[in-house]
Amino acid sequence: MPVEQALQTRSNSQCELCTSKDSLSVYLVPPDSDGSVQQTAYLCAACIDQINDDKEINLNHWRCLSDSMWSQEPVIQVLSYRMLHKLSSESWAQDAMDMLYIEDDVKHWAEQGIAAEQTNGPTRDCNGTELQAGDNVTLVKDLKVKGANFIAKQGTMVRGISLTDNPEYIEGKVNGTKIVLVSAYLKKA
Repeated sequence: MPVEQALQTRSNSQCELCTSKDSLSVYLVPPDSDGSVQQTAYLCAACIDQINDDKEINLNHWRCLSDSMWSQEPVIQVLSYRMLHKLSSESWAQDAMDMLYIEDDVKHWAEQGIAAEQTNGPTRDCNGTELQAGDNVTLVKDLKVKGANFIAKQGTMVRGISLTDNPEYIEGKVNGTKIVLVSAYLKKA
């Protein structure tokens, strides 16, 4: 049986996350989907667009996760977990994450996708502004610098930063010492 037909049967021809019956298609669950029924979902265009583009998230649309997170299908549990993680700043999403129970192997799969997304994403400051190599930033809080025995004070300017492989960190010089800084504690100047 072709994958799309199997997914239509599994989902009763509706989106497996929000139950919409409009614009449905096969969605390969990243990062390593093999295209099998077990690693794909049948989703509407609205869900796919919002999964792929963080800037266009409609919070009310995702309240459906409080139902879909209880799916018996591991792939739907993975997608629900990932979206709840993205929305974890919302109290209802955090409450749902706290209630969610999934098997360890399914949770590992869900977290692999989150890690892959974070690794490939841009480096952002505390306000969500994208940082580029060579930018100047200021510290938004005092930071104890391990191994250098000093505290980098709030308001300190770090000029000409370098990006790292991990978007959560940048490199820069503070007090003449090259250190690694957490991007969430920086503000673009």
